[in-house]
Order: sequence, then structure tokens, then C-alpha cells
Amino acid sequence: MPTIIALDQGTTSSRALVFDEHARVLATAQVPFRQLYPQPGWVEHDPYDILASELSALHSAFEQSGTEARDIAGIGITNQRETTVIWERSTGKPVAPAIVWQCRRTAPLVEELRKAGMEPYIRRVTGLVPDAYFSGTKLRWILDNVPDARKRAEKGDLLFGTVDTWLIWNLTGGRVHATDGSNASRTMLYDIDRARWDETMCRALDIPMGMLPEVRASSGDFGKLTKLPGLDALEGVPILGCAGDQPASLFGQCCFHAGQAKNTYGTGCFLLQNTGSRSPRSENGLLTSVAWTVGGHTSYAVEGSVFNAGSSIQWLRDELGLIGSARECDVLAESVPDAGDAYMVSAFTGLGAPHWDMYARGILVGITRGTTKAHVCRAVLEGIAYQVADLVGAMERDGCGLTELRADGGGSVSDVMLQFQADLLGIPVRRPGLVETTAAGAAYLAGLAAGVWESTDALERLHGTAREFLPETDVSARYARWHKAVERAKAWADGA
Repeated sequence: MPTIIALDQGTTSSRALVFDEHARVLATAQVPFRQLYPQPGWVEHDPYDILASELSALHSAFEQSGTEARDIAGIGITNQRETTVIWERSTGKPVAPAIVWQCRRTAPLVEELRKAGMEPYIRRVTGLVPDAYFSGTKLRWILDNVPDARKRAEKGDLLFGTVDTWLIWNLTGGRVHATDGSNASRTMLYDIDRARWDETMCRALDIPMGMLPEVRASSGDFGKLTKLPGLDALEGVPILGCAGDQPASLFGQCCFHAGQAKNTYGTGCFLLQNTGSRSPRSENGLLTSVAWTVGGHTSYAVEGSVFNAGSSIQWLRDELGLIGSARECDVLAESVPDAGDAYMVSAFTGLGAPHWDMYARGILVGITRGTTKAHVCRAVLEGIAYQVADLVGAMERDGCGLTELRADGGGSVSDVMLQFQADLLGIPVRRPGLVETTAAGAAYLAGLAAGVWESTDALERLHGTAREFLPETDVSARYARWHKAVERAKAWADGA
């Protein structure tokens, strides 16, 4: 029986899952790694932590599965997007910590681009908006702040990659320096319509184009595994799929047709709608990116992001000590009928679409002496759903209305949050039987290239809904109050 291994490299942990030809998970392993916060608003990872944790997860999942190496048809990779790594071409040694997608240190560089009048060009060519979220300014920051980095990059000694590229480089023993369009289109350096790196953007950010990886189809050849410590048996297994985590989730949700949409409730929230072969530009703060390239055809997606979703639950647990687990947050939230007029805007690292405020910060408002930790937990969960509703509203104003929403990610196990989401949106919210849709998307991309599945139609037949949440309560008045809370969180860290 052929199997596919998905490597799901996320913001706080690395995972590996083994799928069979029926899209069933045979084994899974997860390895957390360190989060580094050297300054307020800065977020870093050690690239070696990323690699070591992913290799450990791969080893564990492979051992648990009982699968023979000869039965592995291929490996698919999905990854946290925008996180930036630069390493030496000759040694593979990183020249600096990875700058994580959440990091806001490059906000001044973004302001320089805006003052230079680049915003319309960035929107038109890259489908993005100028923001510290994306990889381009992170790459520029490393070149400007690491001694001799720019000089070495101009000589061709340094390579750039998002996390997928970093993993592929190491898994293939440095033989493949490549990415796919879904990751390239999140750098602010990529022309999404012409499918190539953009010279104007590279010049604007003073980035040597020789550093950039080759852009390949999302379902196709990314090289073969080299001999890795403890993984000798996997030498020669092909890497056949690659996509950023959110497009991979869209693919794993089988949203193969224009108009279909999903939201991932993870560290952040990411709402994507498939727009097919069209790459529309939003008038309401949404982004347009490559979703995937499969079989020679490129599909696009419009996207809105909530920077901090599950991370706000982690904040309750790790920084405030109000809960011992994410499940406890749900239990407490379910013990009260509402948040008691408390509102939590989790803008710890700014606000994404549709606000795009790099200087917004988190705020908890409306609390009284009667506010309990149950109300705070409920406010955090409702705050996540409110932010998703803001994204859906932006899509509707762009003429991309939703008739249903498919939910996935670790946070989607929360019944109370998904019910509130359905109430807010007034449409069904559907949770699949397999919530590991990001990993499934990577597996599907690799499996299509390997011939495990002959078409996306075959994948759709494997997809099912485990639970559907239907609108029950009118919460429009509470939603109006939410917008007041958002306004109070904006521009907090702008120095004024």
C-alpha cells in the first residue's frame, strides 16, 4: 500500500504525518521548539531548531507507522510562510536567526516604501500590501544588520529561503534551492501574474536576485532525500509537494473550485477563498496570492489574516496562568452565556486585514468587578471569531461572498467558538472529519505527483464533514460593540 509523508513545519512546532492511499493518518508526531523574543515586537527562531525538530518528527512518525521505506511514494512539505532564513551557500550555516512572520521590526522599512510611492506598485504586481509581515523587508533587514552579509550576498555566497526552501535545501543535501509559487508570492518580491521574481521590487529593497530560490510547481519534483542521521532508510525518497501552510490547508479542505473558502484557526487565523485562474486585487485590504500550481495550471486565492488567534489562548495559559490547557479555555467559556460585555482584541503584533495597522496592540476592554476568568476566556474565543468575521465582511465588499465556511486547524476543535462564528456570519460553518488539513494538503500535492491519487476528483471523494454549525443567535449588537474595541487598539505603539 503506497503511503505519503507530510512534513508540517509550523510556527511553534514541527510535525510529521503518514497518510495511506485512503487519506487516513497512520502515524503522527509533533516536536515543539523555542520561540525567541529578543525585543518587544520581535520574534525569531533558530533555523537549526526548525530543522532538528522536523527531522525528529519525521523519524518518530516513520517509526510509529510501521511503513517500509519502499512503500513511501513521496514527501510533501508545508510550512509557516514569510519566515525568513539566510544561509551560506558553501556550508549551509545560517548567518542570523530566522525572522518570523509575526516579527514587526521592519515596520520602518515598510514606511520607507510607502513614502517612496511604492504601495500601488506592490499591490498591482505582488497582490500584497506593504507590511512587515512579508519576507522582503526581513531579508533586507538581515543584509543591512549582519556584518558583511550584503557584501557576501552580492558575491553569491548567501542564499535566501522561506522555511520550505530551508528544509528542502537540507533534506536534499544542498542539491535543491527551490520553493513554490504559494511561498514565493508571500515575499513581496514576486510578480504573481508573470510568475517570476520582480526586478523592480528587488531593486527597491536592494536585494541581490541571485539569492532567490527557483520557483517550481507545487506538485512536482523537489529532489530526493539525502542520507540523514537516523533516517538512512529514507535516502532517495522523493520530495514531490510543497506549499505554504494556508494554501496547503485550502487544498487539504478540497476547495478546488473558485468560490470555495476555508479558515484555519491556528497560531493565527487565515481565511482563504479560491478564485480560480483569476488574481483579483482587493479594495478592502485583502491579499491575493498564488494558491498552487498543479498540472501546469495556477490557481489563486484572496486571503485575510488574523495575526494572533491561538496565540492568544497560549497567552492565557503561559503568560497569565489563567488556564492549564486550551481545553480548559473552552470549558470555562462554555460556563457563561457570553463574555459579559468584555472584548479582547489580540493585536499583540499589530492588526492584519482589513485594518493593516502595524502599530495596533492587544487590548481587553469592558471589564468590571464582575468579570471572571470565564468571561475573559469567552472574550478571547469570541475575539478570534470577530476578527474572522471582519475578514469575511471584507470579502463580501469585494464581491466574494461566502455561502459556507470550512474550518480547520487546532482551534477548530472548539465547539463554542465555531458556534459563535456561525452566529456571527449567518452561514454554516463545517468542520471536516480530518482536521489535519494543512498536512493533508501537502500529502495530496505529493500524492498527485506520485500517482497515488489520479485527480482532485478522487480527493474530493475522500473528503467529509464531521460536524456542521448552523446560525442560532443574533449577535449583531455585540459585533457592533466589537468595532469600538478595535478602534481603541489601533495605533497604540506609533510613538504618539
